[in-house]
Amino acid sequence: MLKTIDTHAHLDELENLELLIEKAKEAGLEAIVAVGSNTNSNQKILEICQEHPHFIYPALGLHPWELGDLDLTQINYTLQSIEEKAGCIVAIGEIGLDYDKRVLKRASKDSQKETLKRLLTLARHYNKPVALHSRYAWKDCYDLVNNAGIKKAVFHWFTGFSNVLRDILDAGYFISCTPAAEYHEEHRRAIKETPLEQLLLETDCPVMYGRETKYRSQPADILRSLKAVASLKETSEITIAQQTTHNARQFFGINPP
Repeated sequence: MLKTIDTHAHLDELENLELLIEKAKEAGLEAIVAVGSNTNSNQKILEICQEHPHFIYPALGLHPWELGDLDLTQINYTLQSIEEKAGCIVAIGEIGLDYDKRVLKRASKDSQKETLKRLLTLARHYNKPVALHSRYAWKDCYDLVNNAGIKKAVFHWFTGFSNVLRDILDAGYFISCTPAAEYHEEHRRAIKETPLEQLLLETDCPVMYGRETKYRSQPADILRSLKAVASLKETSEITIAQQTTHNARQFFGINPP
């Protein structure tokens, strides 16, 4: 059985979580990195991880989609709560920027950048990797991360321009592959251009995937990401699994039993 790690899952949003965790183990997953998106999400992630030690690892964050619902006091509280748990998390994420017009109507570029800068300062201070959302904001997101002196960053589900991708890779950062690599051309291109040594696998569950036939993802769907990378790289699934699992262990500093 191929050993894999889902490096980006919103487990707090899944129904029938215990059943899906068992399915993940049956599919060969040795670990899941559960990412948070706001104060309540972060708390749920911590509770889930406490129930599944050495299998589910916590990353706490503040997603740019959430900023439109928060005032400065609430943002400060969320960042403080992340800092208080810095010693027991494997990354800060999901954080980042989103320049989709629907998001910008609720949270301006400047407000998103300011919050991201503060989160990156936390990550730098506590020497934590960051898991980044960068939709339509690829260059700004890279610049902020690089200027903050972040050593470890993964740009999850990257679909941006090749010139920005080159900057990301030259800086030693990672991108992660979702099941969208089965059909999404920009994501497929990014994976083709990324060395296997800088690639991680993820599901971003419970995101809906598919073009003609849609499905709601779960951690076991990491095998779809794996197979897509193997096809794009024209390399065996065993090689992809071994390298990406090694990458994930090193990136997050985890050593599952």
